Amino acid sequence: MNMHVHALPIAVLSAILSLVAACGGSSSSGDSRGGVPNYTPTTANDGWQVATPAGQGVDEAVLNTAYQEARQLPNLFSLLVVKNGNLIAERYFNGARMNDAFDTASVTKSITSALTGIALRDNLLTSVDQRMFEFFPEIAWQQLDNRKSSITIRHMLQMRSGYPWEEFDGYLDRMLNTSERIDLLAEFPLVADPGSKFGYSNLTAHLVGVITARAANESLRAFAERSLFDPLGISVASWPTDADGYYFGSGATMFTVRDMARFGQLYLDAGAYGGMQLVPAEWVQDSFESYSGTTYNTDILNAISQLEYGYLWWSGVSGSHRFNFAWGHGGQMICVIQDLNMVIVTTATGLGGQFGQEAWRQESSVLELVGRLIASL
Repeated sequence: MNMHVHALPIAVLSAILSLVAACGGSSSSGDSRGGVPNYTPTTANDGWQVATPAGQGVDEAVLNTAYQEARQLPNLFSLLVVKNGNLIAERYFNGARMNDAFDTASVTKSITSALTGIALRDNLLTSVDQRMFEFFPEIAWQQLDNRKSSITIRHMLQMRSGYPWEEFDGYLDRMLNTSERIDLLAEFPLVADPGSKFGYSNLTAHLVGVITARAANESLRAFAERSLFDPLGISVASWPTDADGYYFGSGATMFTVRDMARFGQLYLDAGAYGGMQLVPAEWVQDSFESYSGTTYNTDILNAISQLEYGYLWWSGVSGSHRFNFAWGHGGQMICVIQDLNMVIVTTATGLGGQFGQEAWRQESSVLELVGRLIASL
């Protein structure tokens, strides 16, 4: 069979190449520079200024190593780096594209934290020491463990409510198999005195969002769009609700990677954007404090140590850098490295409902990559 190859007109070829660039490039390594995937960000009319790593004082050799490693991860979708407010590195993998929206999982919790801080500023909430029970009058609290009536918003933000750490305390299946989360406040027992112990609770993180929505007298999504997303130029692609119609405060929001980076940059800039103080600077500072020491009995990562918890934000240490991060199951991360004036974002294969050794192997591969990158800077 004769094969006839027809040369494309230059204008058509140029248009194709422009379209590929706009979509974030190929997920293969065919555009490599000396074996390194091309991580030069695409210039787009989206508010991000693109700069070279060298122009922002970043050693390109460090990024070369990181992106070479990133390319080897079958579960990684993206790695993006912002320095001094400029986008200096961005690459998508395994079929992902720049305009794709990704399920951020528990990164949502850090957004819920921001909305709580905004509600306090706007006097919709009076204090983080308000009691949880005040916002759920439909529950017969007097018939329950009286310790539940002492739980505060502060306890919930710090993951120190006393409710079960669902994954480890045997309540994960019950929580995942119902969307009627408010009822679980009565059903789930306390496993610790409120304020006494860290225990990662998806239930109470979600209910912080419910509290904020009830205090604002509008849906959490409407409140978020009006007070945070629209001013930042962020679009939420998807945000599911529970059976009662409350948007989940604990997970499942979907954003593009660049929009995730906008949220990280907002926190790097102490809550300010475009001359507006969207999140109170004191709230950002309070959120980044440590209220619980190491939250695991043994070190679970090599490249990130001293895992601690603030107001629905994690913190850790890599090399000489302490940083804060929003962390979603699977390897979704928004890292805010204040001493480097840097934001790093990753997205990866979602692992909703999957736990155990293999799930952790996948998730930790992304965290280790990020930890090594930060330690090298």
